[in-house]
Amino acid sequence: MQRNRVGLGAVLMLLIGFLPAISNAQELEPELMELINKGLNKNHELNVNEFEAEQAVLDQKLAKSTFLPKITLNGNYTRLNDDIRFDEDTEKLLLGTQKLLIKEAVGLPFNSEFPETLPLQAIPAIQQKNILKSSVDVDWVLFSGFQASSALKASKHKEASINFAGSALENKAALKIIETYDQLALVNASEKVLKTSEEFLTQQELFVKKAIENGLATPIERKKIELARQQLIGKQLEFEQNKTLLIEVLQQLTGVNREQLNLLDPHLAPFTTVEDQPVEKRDEVKALEEAEKASLSKAKMERNNFIPKLALKGHYELLEDDLSLLDPKWYVGVGLRWNLFDGNQSHLKSQQSRFEALKYREQLAEAEEMIALSITKAELALRASRQNTMIVQKEIDLAKETYEMVDKQYRNDLASITDVLDALKDLEQAGFRLQESYFKERRAQIDLLHAKGQLDF
Repeated sequence: MQRNRVGLGAVLMLLIGFLPAISNAQELEPELMELINKGLNKNHELNVNEFEAEQAVLDQKLAKSTFLPKITLNGNYTRLNDDIRFDEDTEKLLLGTQKLLIKEAVGLPFNSEFPETLPLQAIPAIQQKNILKSSVDVDWVLFSGFQASSALKASKHKEASINFAGSALENKAALKIIETYDQLALVNASEKVLKTSEEFLTQQELFVKKAIENGLATPIERKKIELARQQLIGKQLEFEQNKTLLIEVLQQLTGVNREQLNLLDPHLAPFTTVEDQPVEKRDEVKALEEAEKASLSKAKMERNNFIPKLALKGHYELLEDDLSLLDPKWYVGVGLRWNLFDGNQSHLKSQQSRFEALKYREQLAEAEEMIALSITKAELALRASRQNTMIVQKEIDLAKETYEMVDKQYRNDLASITDVLDALKDLEQAGFRLQESYFKERRAQIDLLHAKGQLDF
C-alpha cells in the first residue's frame, strides 16, 4: 500500500523557525521595554515609595527651617473683675505728693492749707479691667547644638535609601513583567507546534479515510487518529487557557488593554555575553548602606541634645492704650538653653538608633552573601540550560530521523499508524522541550543580570 508522506517539511521548517534570534547586546525587545515602562508607572508599591521619598525631602526642609526666624502675631482681649489699682495708703501718698507739688508751683507755703478750688488729678489704675492687646513675637534659633545639621544628614541618607529601595522595586516589578512576557512567548511557540501537528493530523485523517474506503486500512487506524486529535485539542485548550491567564497577568501588571496584549508576538531570544558583565553594587545594598548612615546620624542627633542651644527672642506691642504701667512696649533678648539631664531619654534614643544601624549592618552582610550566592546559582543555571539546549537539539535531530524512517516504513506497510503518531509525538515534544530550554536559558541570563546589578530600567 502506497502511503502519502505529509507534514514532515512543515514540522521541520517550524522547528527551524523556533531557533532564537540571538541578540548582540543585553537589550530587551522594544515592545517589552514599553510594557516595563507602563508597568513601572502603574506599580502601586513604586508610587508609595515615591511618596516616602517626598516625605524625606520635606524632612530635610524641616531641618533647614530650624534656623529661620519664627514670627508670630498675637491678639487677645481680657476683661478683669475690676481695675488693678495701688493700695489706699499708696494712693493717699501719691495725692499728698501731688498737693505739695501744686502748692510749690503756685507759691504757697509748705504747711498752708491746700485750696479747694485747685483741681487734683486722679491716681490712674495700674491696669484697666478691659485689656486689648496685639503684639508681634520673633523666635530665632541661632545655634541648635548640631541637632539640626545631624537631622538634615539623617534625612538626606533616608531619601537616598528610599530612592535606592525604589530602584530595587523597579527591578522586581520589571523582572515579573519579563517573566510573564517570556512565558507568553513560550506559550505562543507551543501553540505553533500544536498548529503544525494539527495540520499533519488533518492530512493524515483524510488519507486514512480514503484508505478505509478502498479497503487498505481498518477503522481502528481512524480511531487512533481521532484519539490523537482529541489529545491535541486538549493540549490546545490548555495552552489557550495559559495564554488567557498570562494576558490577564500582564494587564494587571502594566494596565495595557487586553486587545493590545493579544496582538503581542514575543519570541525567546537569549543573550550571548551576559556572563562577561562586571559585578556592580546592587540597589538593595546601596539602600541598606544609606539606611545605616541615616540611623547613625539620628543617633548623633540624639546625643547632641546635651549641647547648649542659643536663641534670640523679640517682642513688640502694636497697641499701647491698654498696656499696664509695668508692661514694656518692646524687648529683645538672647537665651541659652542647656539640657543637663533629661531622664536618660536622649541616651536611650541614641542607643535605639545605634542598634538600628547595627541591624542594617547585619542585613547588609546577609544581602551581600545572598547576592554572591545568586550570582553563582544564575551562572550554574545558565550553563545547565545551555547544555540542555544542546542536548534537546540533538534529540530533535534524532526525532526527525526517526520520523523519516517510520514514515517510510509506514508507506511500505512496515509500520503502523501508531508508530507514525508516536514518532510525530516525540518530534512535537522535542520541540516543546527546546522552547522550554530557551525559556530557562533566558531566565538564567536575566537572573544573572539582576544578580550582577546590570538591570537598568
